[in-house]
Amino acid sequence: MAPPSSAAGGLLLWLHGSAETGEQSRAQVAPYFSAVPELRLSFPTTPIACYAAMFVAGDEVITAWFGIPGVPITATTVRDEKGVLKAVEHVHEMINKEVASGTSPTSIFVCGLSQGGALAIASVLLYPQTLGGCVVFSGSIPLSKSFAEKVPPEARKTPVLWLHGMADGLVLFEAGHAGCAFLQELGMACEFKGYPDLGHSLVDEELHYFRQWILERLGISQGTRTARSSSPS
Repeated sequence: MAPPSSAAGGLLLWLHGSAETGEQSRAQVAPYFSAVPELRLSFPTTPIACYAAMFVAGDEVITAWFGIPGVPITATTVRDEKGVLKAVEHVHEMINKEVASGTSPTSIFVCGLSQGGALAIASVLLYPQTLGGCVVFSGSIPLSKSFAEKVPPEARKTPVLWLHGMADGLVLFEAGHAGCAFLQELGMACEFKGYPDLGHSLVDEELHYFRQWILERLGISQGTRTARSSSPS
């Protein structure tokens, strides 16, 4: 069997929030990278195997990567760690497949919003290699501090960008701030940016900074490239 061909450039793996799909995320995020052919984008939707982790909100059954005990999510919310770890395995499979195709781990970025952001950081913390970076939008750490001893040394070298609205009523600002503090306790580089008056949504200012952060780590000059705008969700 011939070895896998090297995949040029980098990969941005975006994990959607609960009650969303990958295609919905693509519509909002992909336009910011339309002028960056060096970066491939992936927007998976939680697989059928994870549908058992759906939960009921009122009369509506919504998609989720793992179960949610209730909202708002605070810095002390207890999680469905078994479900989280199952979802992490799925994300690791996607990363491993990409690495096997020839993409350097340091060119892979795992990012997400809300529950997707929580899954992104959990997946990075438990991955055995250093990745290009992790970006968490309005997320939290979905694992207890006891998992700190299970974080591999190489994973601790992955840089993290954490963006959170200070008026977020679904995943409280305190949860995001505590998450970044936990990463820093592990010796990880975590840049935290709080946005006054921003609730639980994505806005143009965040996404432009996100784009800049990713390109800088890929060593791609922004030059005259421009990013298209996206309406807040």
